[in-house]
Amino acid sequence: MIAATPKPPYYAVIFTNELTVYTDGYEAMAEKMCEMALQEPGCLGFESVRNGLGITISYWDSLESIKNWKANTEHLEAQHLGREIWYKYFKTRICKVERDYGFERNVE
Repeated sequence: MIAATPKPPYYAVIFTNELTVYTDGYEAMAEKMCEMALQEPGCLGFESVRNGLGITISYWDSLESIKNWKANTEHLEAQHLGREIWYKYFKTRICKVERDYGFERNVE
């Protein structure tokens, strides 16, 4: 589902990754992190897809909100497990969204 974001500007954190073969517990942790992020002050929503390559984009109202989420204790534990067990590699990109537009077809 596409996240409903406010009018720009806002920020996007793009997290791209590939998993190792050791994925026990990963899906549950990823779900938990998404649920927790949505409760975090400043989180505007997220979009996630996995088809070999995993891409999760979370949207935030400020760089300060992103910094606070990165320092969340449970999120730090998930980051540690990701580095130690689950991820073959990952890349995080933080971007300022200055413009957005879209299209929606009304299907009955």
